[in-house]
Amino acid sequence: MISLALDDARRAGFEREALVHLDALYRAALRLTGDAADAQDLVQEAMLKAYRAWHQYTQGTNAKAWLLTILRHTFINEHRRRAARPETTDLSAIEPFAVFDERQEVDPEGAFFDALVDDDVLRAIADLPVEYREVLALTAVDGLGYEESARILFVPIGTVKSRLFRARKLLQARLRDYAVNTGWIERA
Repeated sequence: MISLALDDARRAGFEREALVHLDALYRAALRLTGDAADAQDLVQEAMLKAYRAWHQYTQGTNAKAWLLTILRHTFINEHRRRAARPETTDLSAIEPFAVFDERQEVDPEGAFFDALVDDDVLRAIADLPVEYREVLALTAVDGLGYEESARILFVPIGTVKSRLFRARKLLQARLRDYAVNTGWIERA
C-alpha cells in the first residue's frame, strides 16, 4: 500500500513539474534533430529517462533546465551511437519516381513564398555549428538565462555569452541578403 502511494505521489509530481515543459522540450529537440519525427522520439526518450530518475530531481528547482539537460544528453548519446553504426538504405525498396508525386495547391505561389521565407531562416539556424545553435536555442528561443544555459551545456557563463555573440553574428551575415530582399532592411 505504501508503494502505491509513493508511485502516485511520484507520478503527480512529475505531471505537475515536468509535463508542463513538453512544448519547450519538443522545440529544443526539433532544433537539435531538424526532423519532427526524430524530435518526438527524442522527447519521448528523454521524458522516460526523466521519469525513471525523478527521485533524483530536487522538487521546486528548475525542472525545465533539468529536463533540457537530459534531452541534450540523450541527443548526444544517440548521435554518438548512430555515428558508430551508420544507417543504410535499401535503394531497391524506394518506389521509382516517388519524388514526382503530383501535388495540388490552391495558392502555389503563396505556399512557395511562405515556405521559402521559413526555410531560409530555419536553414540559416540549422547551418550554425551545433554549439552555437544550442546556445541560441536555449537563450533566445527557450528564454533561459546565461547561468541556466551554462549549467545545461556544462560550460562557463562567458562561453555561453561568446557563443551567443558569434551565433548572432553568423546569422546576421547569413541572413543579410534575405533581410534586404524581404524588405526588413534597406540596401546600403
